[in-house]
Amino acid sequence: MAEPTSTLRKLFHPRDAAWLLLIAALAIASPMRSDAELELLGALALFQIAEPRLGFFQSLGGIKAAILIKLLLCYLLIGVTGGVTSSYYLILMVPVVSAATTLSALGTLIVSLAACASYLSFLLFLDWNTYLIPPDQMRELLLRLLMFGLLALLTHQLASATRAQAREHIRTAGQLAEANRNLREAEAAVRRSERLAALGQLTAGLAHELRNPLGTMRASADVLLKNIGPEQTVARELAGYIAAEVERTNSLITRFLDFAKPLELRPSPEDVGEVIDRAIQRAERAVPPPQVTIYRNYSPDLRPIPLDAELMERVFHNLITNAIQASPASAAVTVKTRPFHGGVEVAVIDRGSGIDPAHRESIFNPFFTTKPEGVGLGLAIVSKIVDAHGGKMAVESEPGQGSVFRVLLPET
Repeated sequence: MAEPTSTLRKLFHPRDAAWLLLIAALAIASPMRSDAELELLGALALFQIAEPRLGFFQSLGGIKAAILIKLLLCYLLIGVTGGVTSSYYLILMVPVVSAATTLSALGTLIVSLAACASYLSFLLFLDWNTYLIPPDQMRELLLRLLMFGLLALLTHQLASATRAQAREHIRTAGQLAEANRNLREAEAAVRRSERLAALGQLTAGLAHELRNPLGTMRASADVLLKNIGPEQTVARELAGYIAAEVERTNSLITRFLDFAKPLELRPSPEDVGEVIDRAIQRAERAVPPPQVTIYRNYSPDLRPIPLDAELMERVFHNLITNAIQASPASAAVTVKTRPFHGGVEVAVIDRGSGIDPAHRESIFNPFFTTKPEGVGLGLAIVSKIVDAHGGKMAVESEPGQGSVFRVLLPET
């Protein structure tokens, strides 16, 4: 039942019924009720109903055309009902009010003057040889003209106040939406920090417990290698495997400890472009060398900002390395900088396969990875370093279209 009712309201608004009733009441109350009068009243009512439904009349040019049509209909109605003595003289307020609610103050003034001029034009049709306007009637005529201006001014003030209030409501709604978005981001950052703290403590404890037996295993492997003869190739090979895997595991534990320990920033004014250049050089020296081209697009308007150059170089190196790994051979990776809200934005852009939307909320979580040999600490450490600088991370990605990782750093 709700759907037919909604459709009926679109076809026939209660406002339409009000217009029809008021116009019908004018026709009934009129002392003349001529055919021309009734036709013009009907035309005015139909136009008022049709105007909101026609798209042309919603543009500025359409609004001006609608006001002119109303002014013409009202002028003709006054003309067929007695001219300057017509009881319908106030009907000229219809185009005046329309102008006051839709046009500027100048537009409202022009329409008001046009309404006054159209009303005064009926004086031209009088036979001044037989017709004389007494002084009191002249004052009445002047009062009618002044009434047009007064009502136009009041209506325009009310419409302007309403429009200003609407703009203020829209601005407030935008501020509330921005505040809600910032609040959600802050809550997400707090939850991530809590997870990082808990996982960091757990990781630190496990890492310390594992290092002792690993040290024993490595020492044992070294002793075996020294005491096994060259002819025992299988035993030497197995001892070498043990030493290599212990070394790899020890490196992994070092990464765990780096993630777990609190960051000690040593900020100093740094050129962000130079820090990024060092990260790119490290990435280009990798073995095997990357099969992509790295483009730099730095803004010349950036000023040095306080940051820990060593840690931020690690951030940019990690992001650039991820972009290289995500990109097909001969693709391009772009590193772009620009000023952003009193700080600096660094964007690392790749043309790879993109990020699955289901994984986007988890990529900064510790131990989350989609790489077969990944550990899942790279982006977690990146996020931790950026958070310590008071910055933010943002990600834009479409499957099959690549990804954009943005680092937003404050100026102070």
